[in-house]
Amino acid sequence: MARTRGKGQPKRRKDLRGKVRGSIRLLSAGFAIAAVTRELRRPKSEREWHGEIARVPYDFRAPSPRRLIRQAWAPEDPRIIVPRAFGVGWGLNFAAVVKQIKRYREKSARTRVPA
Repeated sequence: MARTRGKGQPKRRKDLRGKVRGSIRLLSAGFAIAAVTRELRRPKSEREWHGEIARVPYDFRAPSPRRLIRQAWAPEDPRIIVPRAFGVGWGLNFAAVVKQIKRYREKSARTRVPA
């Protein structure tokens, strides 16, 4: 039987969650270090500070408020998961999420059978 800790959650589950989070942080740090190393190995005139490492996007350019908002809310972009405006990895396009929810609601409303 699993021992409980705190709010009634089994200790093993909390420990596993912590290990997964730690692994994700370690991977993120590794990708960030690899991206910075890649950029620093280039001549200064060729450094772009954005690109991909092993198909994982990175962008270390100074973020403008416009670019931050455009990443989080881009109604013209159909992708839900988009490259982050600053850092390594992906973020969410909330406009696409809202569109998908609206489509789902419309579709389910049309397929409902009246009682």
